[in-house]
Amino acid sequence: MKIVTSAEMREIDRLTTEKHHILSLTLMENAGTAVARFILRQYPEAKRVLVICGKGNNGGDGFVTARKLQEAGKAVTAILLAAPQEVKGDAEKMLKLLPTLPDSIGAQQAGALAHLCDNADVIVDAIFGTGFRPPLPELAAKVVAIINSARAPVISVDVPSGIDSNSFALEQQGACRSDAIVTFTAPKPGIVFSALTSRPIVIANIGSPPELIHSDLGIEWNDPPPLLSEVRRLNSNKGLYGHVLVIGGSLGKSGAPAMASLAALRVGAGLVTCAVPERLLPIVANFIPELMTEPLEDNAVGVAKRAFEDPGFGSLLHGKKVVALGPGMGRDPDTQTAIHRFTERCEVPLVLDADGLNAFQGTNLNLLDGATRPLVLTPHPGEMARLLCKSVPEIEADRVGIARSFATRANVVLVLKGWRTLIADPDGRIWVNTTGNPGLAKGGSGDVLTGMIAGMIAQYPQKIADAVRAAVYLHGLAADCALAAQTERTMLATDVIAALPQAFRLIQQNDEFTWIQGGAQRR
Repeated sequence: MKIVTSAEMREIDRLTTEKHHILSLTLMENAGTAVARFILRQYPEAKRVLVICGKGNNGGDGFVTARKLQEAGKAVTAILLAAPQEVKGDAEKMLKLLPTLPDSIGAQQAGALAHLCDNADVIVDAIFGTGFRPPLPELAAKVVAIINSARAPVISVDVPSGIDSNSFALEQQGACRSDAIVTFTAPKPGIVFSALTSRPIVIANIGSPPELIHSDLGIEWNDPPPLLSEVRRLNSNKGLYGHVLVIGGSLGKSGAPAMASLAALRVGAGLVTCAVPERLLPIVANFIPELMTEPLEDNAVGVAKRAFEDPGFGSLLHGKKVVALGPGMGRDPDTQTAIHRFTERCEVPLVLDADGLNAFQGTNLNLLDGATRPLVLTPHPGEMARLLCKSVPEIEADRVGIARSFATRANVVLVLKGWRTLIADPDGRIWVNTTGNPGLAKGGSGDVLTGMIAGMIAQYPQKIADAVRAAVYLHGLAADCALAAQTERTMLATDVIAALPQAFRLIQQNDEFTWIQGGAQRR
């Protein structure tokens, strides 16, 4: 699903009305109805709802929300941050449909809102929408400050009031806090890239045909690819789902390749072989009985540079659909030479992660070329900085531009991990992943993702980009599922693997909302 700017969203609305004859008033009715349905579904026990509206179209959506919630039996108080005569157009029509006119307040009465907020079970923020540009005017700023100090959950209509919906910034100061965002038709940069809420963000289809959703940003939300919902044929066998080779491990780091291998099995790969330094083989072999192992010639700490020389190289790759190289391999110079040699000679799809990437720090980048075989790189910002001889702040300042430039130049699929992990294609397309939570900030999470990517590629070797997107989405969703029984502090990488069955089941469910964050919180 394309991410659109506020101007592009206005154009989509205009074309919806002019070309498809869906009235703007209908779009507003559908928008407010969607917000009300979300509240009724997610907060069924809430009795008292406070709806705070501006005088524009976002306020009009709020008037519809208030009316629909009243019709559902909720005790609704609507507040208008303007005089009624200032409300125009479709919003004015929706205002007149309310059973009673909302209370109108100015700057002098803003303080009276605190009592209403304290007594509400849910607060609806319908003050400003996508057309707003900061800063907030005085009255709205006072009201937002009161909302932000309230205890009740806050549901934002389209966007949290006070944000620049076109911004790619992580932090946006002065915005209304939000416990859920119900946006319409398509996601906007401000709610995708800014850290506005850790709770649900959903997209409601309010009537615009999909073919009208156009954007020049070249960035899409990473919705779950259809392959995640495919049903396996009844006469299946393990040979149909690919054989993954995971290469990794060094002294003290046997867990990394073991977790990557387990993750590859859990996402559906038919076979997985884990190749590790010979002295680590007993540890890894005991990790999970379904795992096959292969010893590699080792040195004092890890893989020796001779490990990938003939004649063993060909037999190691025989029958493998994909290789994951790097988890836990360490930075021994001998091992790094081995990584260079393997990368240069490997002719099957290759996923490079962790120390597989660190081996190319500032040198030999010519080997990171996906022209001869599919190549997937999965750096976190520190690894990306080392590859490009830049600082982490430089990477973070232009994540989209750097990911797109590197992927197109090297002809690779680049997974730039972090807040809103990016998947960049060789053709320049960017997908933004919105699943996941801070519980993933723990050792082993990246190894699990590497294994999942390899496991998905093994099953779909002709759909590399879709397989990578699926693995990234599923990794974050499984983390969200794990969080339901954990905390962000206690979650382990293996908890994410254990939550994969629940994540798969969630993906296969139909839903009236498209969840771009907090999908594990569906009711």
